[in-house]
Amino acid sequence: MAEIDAGFIPVGENDRLVGMITDRDIVIRAVAKGKTPGKCVARDVMSPETKYCYEDETIEDAARKMATLQVKRLPVLNRDKRLVGIVSLGDLACEPEADEHSKDALLGISQPA
Repeated sequence: MAEIDAGFIPVGENDRLVGMITDRDIVIRAVAKGKTPGKCVARDVMSPETKYCYEDETIEDAARKMATLQVKRLPVLNRDKRLVGIVSLGDLACEPEADEHSKDALLGISQPA
């Protein structure tokens, strides 16, 4: 994560997405519990509840999912459920037609659960 300046890394197993690790996961599930991050494996600290969108969904669908799930990034899967990318709120904000959708997603993410 430090090497690529990312706060989120997908975790795969047998060519399938099985979880995600965030910088927060490492702090909460490893460091705060006294585990040494360099000695833990991904499965020990990842979030197994994988939320995602499909590559053929609209920007509006992705923004709506982000707002509903209150997340800033989503793995993007093809219909065979293989990881093909990651979309972030920042990516949505860069799309000219997504201005309102990004704003709606940001508002949704900011709301208490």
